[in-house]
Amino acid sequence: MIVKIEEKGAVILIEVKEERLDAHNSGELKTQMLNLFEEGKNNIVVDLQEVRFVDSSGLGALVSGFKNASARNGNLKLSGLQPQVKSMFELTRLHRVFEIFPGTEEALASF
Repeated sequence: MIVKIEEKGAVILIEVKEERLDAHNSGELKTQMLNLFEEGKNNIVVDLQEVRFVDSSGLGALVSGFKNASARNGNLKLSGLQPQVKSMFELTRLHRVFEIFPGTEEALASF
C-alpha cells in the first residue's frame, strides 16, 4: 500500500495514495496507524482524496483507527472523500461517527 505520512505539528497526516481501500491493503493501513498510536501520535487525519472505492475491510480499518485514537484521548478525522466513498459512509451511517472535511487544510485546522 502506498501512503504518505507527514507530521503537521501535533497532527499526523496520512495520505492514502491508492484507488482502492479494500481487503488487499486495508490491513497495512491499520498496522501503520497502530504503529503511530504506539509512538504516542494520537491525532490523525486520513486523506482519502485518491481513493475511489472502499469496502467493508477498508471501513473496518478506519473504524479501528478511530477507536484506537479515541481510547488514547486522540482523534482520527477524514478528508477528501470522493462521492462514491462518501456514499458508502452514508449508507453505513459512519458519516455520523467520523468528522469528515472537504480538504486536509480544514481537517488539520480543526484540531
